[in-house]
Amino acid sequence: MKTVYEAFAATANAAPEHAFLCAPPAPNRAYHPDGVEYTYAQVRAEVERLRGDYGGAGYGHGHRVALLLENRPEFFFHYLALNALGCGIVPINPDYRHDEMLYQMEHSGADLAVVVARRVADLEAVARDRVHPLPVVNAEDWPAPLPMPRVAPRGGAPGLETECSLLYTSGTTGRPKGCILTNLYYLNSGAWYRDMGGLVVIEYGRDRILNPLPLYHMNSQGLTATCAMLTANCLILPERFSPTRWWQDVAATRATIVHYLGVVPPMLLNQPVVPAERQHAVKFGIGAGVEPELHEAFEKRFGFPLIEAWGMTETGRVTMVNREPRMIHTRAFGRPFGGLEARVVDDRDREVPRGAEGELLVRWGGPEGPRHGFFSGYLKDEGATEEAWRGGWFHTGDVVRQDADGLLYFVDRKKNIIRRAGENIAAAEIEAVIQAHDEVAQVAVLAVPDDVREEEVMACVVPMPGVVAGAALADRIFDWCMERLAYFKAPGWLLFVASLPTTGTQKVQKTQIFPTGEDPRRRPGVLDLRERKRR
Repeated sequence: MKTVYEAFAATANAAPEHAFLCAPPAPNRAYHPDGVEYTYAQVRAEVERLRGDYGGAGYGHGHRVALLLENRPEFFFHYLALNALGCGIVPINPDYRHDEMLYQMEHSGADLAVVVARRVADLEAVARDRVHPLPVVNAEDWPAPLPMPRVAPRGGAPGLETECSLLYTSGTTGRPKGCILTNLYYLNSGAWYRDMGGLVVIEYGRDRILNPLPLYHMNSQGLTATCAMLTANCLILPERFSPTRWWQDVAATRATIVHYLGVVPPMLLNQPVVPAERQHAVKFGIGAGVEPELHEAFEKRFGFPLIEAWGMTETGRVTMVNREPRMIHTRAFGRPFGGLEARVVDDRDREVPRGAEGELLVRWGGPEGPRHGFFSGYLKDEGATEEAWRGGWFHTGDVVRQDADGLLYFVDRKKNIIRRAGENIAAAEIEAVIQAHDEVAQVAVLAVPDDVREEEVMACVVPMPGVVAGAALADRIFDWCMERLAYFKAPGWLLFVASLPTTGTQKVQKTQIFPTGEDPRRRPGVLDLRERKRR
């Protein structure tokens, strides 16, 4: 098999009546409020219909189509139809605002945008501001015929090296980077999950995997969905994670495997005890970021193990603590295995002794070369790609330690990234938006701890001369951010300061803003804006 579509088609032929896609009931949801389930045969019929529509309009090998289809099963109808033709997809975060979508559409060079009805006007506004034309199509009012692409496809049949998707991941330069991911990446990622073994046993045609993560992330759309296709299993797509609805969704969809983020265990543990939390068929959960002090309590209360994992959009492959002892009172996340190699190094890429902290580097150790199965590079940024791969190893930016037995433990993030409820947020992107406010002279954005969401965004702001610092100014800055950024990127905490420590080149020294050991959230005058962060 050379494409994701071929993997799907093979399973649709072998197991047509097996369930492939499921959305649990959600009475307040605009689409499928009663829930829905599609077999492989039903999905194939929709895929072939759309494949004909796209192909008939001239879409083919080398084109990119942006998809803003939320976490709906219909996402896969379009994705697989386009993959069959050799078109790459550009999934759009549904929480993105105008400027964020405009950047993504400009940078990706998307040839078409297929959008849910309620966001058509937003994408049409983006299209008007884009340099090149961008046709926008309402996925819920499918046109006949489709608008034709500006340029012809490049010809040739799609294969392993054909771009499957362009996923945007946060970087340190203020703008997300476009990760080019091929069919090989997807097929390898899905097979890697399928073959993990140990406590992670995927049974052909018998598992139902509930993954609440969004389809613009690699975890759900790449790793999990491809694994499901390769094993004739069902992917369950809740609209989003809801602690009050979680066990209801698990029961209604008959989930046997669940995925989680660090925010999930504390939220579920804080819910009242209900019978459904022990009346389930879940074999295990897979995720990252469970707090060690909650790990054992979760497993005892709900009756299944949480398998901690590590992975990145760039790497495709993941590691998991899928064999005992799992060291659940630590932040262990597995060992390199099966050809995936790892090193822990200092700032000069020199390997550190076992037990010492350093940056995690990874590569493929097989004869295909170190980059085999990884992302193909950052779009239009060869310099960043080569910097990430310097010395023949991919630099993850994660600080870890490795024990004498090879087990890896997560310590912290080296990059200037804020991780809030599973979203990787570049501080520089938020700084650029706040700095553009007329009343702001200088700003530094950093991560502060959060009891529920792992980390929260904090902005330290120096007002312009003559501007009164206080709640009114904070409101104006917050509203400014909410108009230009996805809600989760807006500052949850804001502190006005007289000045920020800088280097001789006027680079802010964030580590000098607060003394070691001080909790920035406890600084007098800090404003708590977290309750205003709403979709």
